[in-house]
Amino acid sequence: MFSDTGHNWKQCRQEDSIGSLPGNSNADSVVQYKLQQPAIARFLRLVPLDWNPSGRIGLRLEAYGCPYTSDVVSLDGGGSGLVSRLSPGPRRASREVVTLKFKTQRNSGMLLHAEGEGGLGLSLELERGKLLLLLRRGSSSPRRLSSLGSLLDDQHWHAVALERGGAQLNLTVDDHTERIQIPGEFSRWDVRQLSVGTLQSRGAPVVSKRNFHGCLENLLHDGLNLIALAKSRDPRVTTMGNVTFSCAESVSVAVTFPGPRSFLSLPGSRASSSEEEDDEEEEGGVSVGFQFRTWNKAGLLLTFDLPREGGVAWLYLSEAGLRLQIHKAGRTLLELSAGSALNDGQWHSVELNSRRGRLSLGVDKEEGGGAQAGHSFPVGVDGHLFFGGCPAEDDRPRCRNPFNVFQGCMRLLTLHNQIVDLIRVQQKQLGVYSNLQIDMCGIIDRCSPSRCEHGGRCSQSWTVFHCNCSESGYSGATCHSSVYERSCEAYKHNGNTSGHFHIDVDGSGPIRPQLVYCNMTEGKTWMVIQHNNTDRTRVRASPGVDQHSVHFDYSTEEEQLLAAISQSEHCEQELSYRCRKSRLLNTPEGSPFSWWLGGPSPGRVQTYWGGAQPGSQQCVCGLQGDCVDPQHYCNCDADRLEWAEDSGLLTHRESLPVRSLVLGDVRRPESDAAYRVGPLRCHGDKNFWNAAFFDKETSYLHFPTFHGELSADVSFLFKTTAPSGVFLENLGIKDFIRIELSSSTRVVFSLDVGNGPLEVGVDSSVPLNDNRWHRVRAERNVKEASLRLDELPVAAREAPADGHLHLQLNSQLFIGGTASRQKGFRGCIRSLQLNGVTLDLEERARITPGVGPGCPGHCSSYGSLCQNRGRCVEAASGFHCDCSLSAHTGVFCHTELSASFESDTTVSYTFKEPYESSRNGSARPSSIYSDATPRGESVSLSFRTDRSPALLLHVSSYHRESLALLVNKLDKLEVRYKLDSSREAEVLRSRVKSLADGRLHSVTVRRLSGSVSVQIDRNPREDFNLTSDGEFNAIKSLVLGRVHGSDDVDPDLSRLASLGFTGCLSVVRFNSISPLKAALLHPHTSPVVISGPLVRSNCGSSASADPYAAENTRHLSDQSGSVGSGQPLVNAMRTDSALIGGVIAVVIFVVATGLAITGRFLYRRKETYRNQEVKAGVKQDDGPEFPFNHQTDSQSASTEHTKEYFI
Repeated sequence: MFSDTGHNWKQCRQEDSIGSLPGNSNADSVVQYKLQQPAIARFLRLVPLDWNPSGRIGLRLEAYGCPYTSDVVSLDGGGSGLVSRLSPGPRRASREVVTLKFKTQRNSGMLLHAEGEGGLGLSLELERGKLLLLLRRGSSSPRRLSSLGSLLDDQHWHAVALERGGAQLNLTVDDHTERIQIPGEFSRWDVRQLSVGTLQSRGAPVVSKRNFHGCLENLLHDGLNLIALAKSRDPRVTTMGNVTFSCAESVSVAVTFPGPRSFLSLPGSRASSSEEEDDEEEEGGVSVGFQFRTWNKAGLLLTFDLPREGGVAWLYLSEAGLRLQIHKAGRTLLELSAGSALNDGQWHSVELNSRRGRLSLGVDKEEGGGAQAGHSFPVGVDGHLFFGGCPAEDDRPRCRNPFNVFQGCMRLLTLHNQIVDLIRVQQKQLGVYSNLQIDMCGIIDRCSPSRCEHGGRCSQSWTVFHCNCSESGYSGATCHSSVYERSCEAYKHNGNTSGHFHIDVDGSGPIRPQLVYCNMTEGKTWMVIQHNNTDRTRVRASPGVDQHSVHFDYSTEEEQLLAAISQSEHCEQELSYRCRKSRLLNTPEGSPFSWWLGGPSPGRVQTYWGGAQPGSQQCVCGLQGDCVDPQHYCNCDADRLEWAEDSGLLTHRESLPVRSLVLGDVRRPESDAAYRVGPLRCHGDKNFWNAAFFDKETSYLHFPTFHGELSADVSFLFKTTAPSGVFLENLGIKDFIRIELSSSTRVVFSLDVGNGPLEVGVDSSVPLNDNRWHRVRAERNVKEASLRLDELPVAAREAPADGHLHLQLNSQLFIGGTASRQKGFRGCIRSLQLNGVTLDLEERARITPGVGPGCPGHCSSYGSLCQNRGRCVEAASGFHCDCSLSAHTGVFCHTELSASFESDTTVSYTFKEPYESSRNGSARPSSIYSDATPRGESVSLSFRTDRSPALLLHVSSYHRESLALLVNKLDKLEVRYKLDSSREAEVLRSRVKSLADGRLHSVTVRRLSGSVSVQIDRNPREDFNLTSDGEFNAIKSLVLGRVHGSDDVDPDLSRLASLGFTGCLSVVRFNSISPLKAALLHPHTSPVVISGPLVRSNCGSSASADPYAAENTRHLSDQSGSVGSGQPLVNAMRTDSALIGGVIAVVIFVVATGLAITGRFLYRRKETYRNQEVKAGVKQDDGPEFPFNHQTDSQSASTEHTKEYFI
């Protein structure tokens, strides 16, 4: 510890933590220790923490110091101060510097005021222990520019430096510097008067009542020592009031309560000589005062027993307010409250007085509450007073503390209006104490400077600080890590679809998140950044105006915009000009009429147009040679009366985005034009797919040393088949950081910042060497080290409260291995980012033996994003979903295709026509047309209608076989199969009711040979058996809506088929065929014929349905491609009574004739089988799946045939 007065000691600290010095271990060796920061002091105090167990107590000490010059002035706060008036003349140097040191025990006061012409000035003022930089203009209210430092009223010296250069100002308090941008008017501002300790305006009286009370040392203005000048009575510096050139300060001894075992016990009795004082003590009275400061909201300040009948008084903090509670016999007799927000680290005074039954409690000179107590219950002290806490239970005297212990500082303790001499307490001449630090206040402001990043709000207790990261867009103990992805590409690979997203292009870096639109409906994922005018805008001639100029303001800030462009693989922006008698660029040899500004703000002049090359002064038609006038290189330069247009895409990222547009040929009366500058569109993320492949344990990549002294985060993706390996390692002299796969199911993050090795591990329930991408995110800050693997819970280890803070590394950063070339990683590492900066693994891998750039194979990790039978297709960077075999569309084959049908709407899909010999003969079609002769089919669709009966779908074959799905008059579903043209159609009726209720319903019908299952919404599955075990022979067509002609339609359905369908159909699928998708997306290239109105809509989406229908829509999507078991129905619906009657009939026929017996025996066998199937089908979805696999469908067996069925 050190001090310059012999009192008010201050602990030596290193890295904001309590410092301890290693001692010698024998009588001969010398241990030298260099302080990280020099201490300016006259007194040095050593506190032994441990003794050498094998030697004797002894110490030899030598301190090394430097000469130090000190000029000191003391100001009394009553208006005393120094005023330096600078003579007017030529302007001085462009940089001005003011340095000084100060110390005070008051938390507010004017330290320094510099004033120039017109009353414009800057002030340094203490406010609640912080140093504020204020801008003043005359008599108007000051404007705060900065706040720096904290607890500056601790009676220790603090160094201040103020350096101004133009409109840039640096303010330094002790070791912390802040750079401040001040208004431009200060670029020509000269200081004419400098007032110290008080606010003096030139020729005006004092306008601030809060003057500085304390000492100043070595006050220099541009190297001029103002205190030395004032001491020598130099006319350039004037003293005001009571100024002394020494630093005489009153001794105020403080005591620190650092921990749970801290307490101070003082005797409550007093020596009195007067009879009146004896009477007051006899009837009960107390007078206690003290000052305290703390960061904690709760804690016991004072407790004492009351005389007579065992009462107790507790004075404590609760929710940062002061509470007094009188407790007796298990109940509270009196409770008083005073003050609020007393945990602000400031000194607060407390007074507790009781005399003649009058009890008062005051905080900061203001009475907080009072109550009268009768003579039967006096408020006095019986025994000792305990401050801050109580002794251990086995100690005496007795003390009870049901509250938290107090952690903080106290000073100016008074008992019975007499100051308690804490030095006597320290010398054990008065009272009893434990675990106290006397003659010092060890309070630390852990929020100054704030360790909370990205605008997180800092709060603290005595031992720790907390960061509130809400609304900051960041997370973690210090708000270091971004909660947003870095690009639209990353959002896509999380399974997101198109929409607005916040992206954070540099992760934990300084650039803030920005809101953009991610368009994921196309083949590429586009990031769209809007500006203030993306519409086509008309420009008309304006008299007296030679040019029309327009500026574009983008929805993101400059650094966000440039970073997004930089990390994208491709960016473009549409630039269009529609004209009539309005020339654009003239000729390449002439001066352009119009131009635009693009690139980093404010932009550079560009004289080419969309689709052309930079500097060409051409439009796209000039490059292609198809301009309307071959003598010009833009259509508009032909200067014709007919409308013309020049438009194209700007794709050179150095010229993007478009900042301004200047149109020159708009002043002629006949000129007419319109322009459009589209939004900025970018796709790809160069960082997201940047990868390297390590094929040997001895191979690695190396990069410069990683600098993350106070905050460090590392994130990357890996995939491997190896059971272990080191991903990353960086070493220092003692410190290190390492991330490794320690086993096939565990990732470990280990580090050392000087407090000993710390390890954080995450265990996975599945193997990590499965050749799939896994994401690792590790973070280290001053509070903790954390590790996250994939979406598993975060594992974290807290850092020591008073340990080392700075991570000091000096070796190269090794990726995929170690310096010893042992335990290397074999596999791929991708998208490696350290503190928001992406390391270019591919560039380094190209020049490193044993390491290859890039890493293919993404469908194993991301293929599950392709839904509804979509197929994952590998790409050089990433993947895409092929929806050709799906009835859905969209980036993940997730978008339902729906259409509104009217009664005369028809969608007819024609299958491949078989050979004539196959069509006319009795033999089955050739196997090449087996796609039209399936032994089973899977039909699924969603519909919405309020009319019945209604035909949903009709399939016919060349052999007059058919399949029909319809809603009958009873609003139930019927499935009609006619697999034998010589027999009647078999009708399968579902039990589900009310299908024509206007809600969205999903239907799935599957057949394999003679077994049929029907699933409607989330109802139990219904199973049926066909009597004819046949197949479709040469399917001819599939019709949705109205069926024209009666040749292919069963006579029973002809009238219904002619009525058509009115309502909504969605995601219609027949085996691998999606007829509605073909009609909506490819009506001209697919074998589909549309008649009547067919309007694409979202009528089949969950968003347009009621909640129940939304569930059904999701259910249909979820169950695509699989069949669950449910409750079956046979085609002839039987009740129990009908079953009994059938059995009786069988018995009668057996008795009648032997032939009937044989026939009925066979029939009973068949009925028994069918009834058993009914009973078995009553089981719910936990039964075995229906044995149909659409992969066996021959329609999808041939690639050639697959191409025929359009998406």
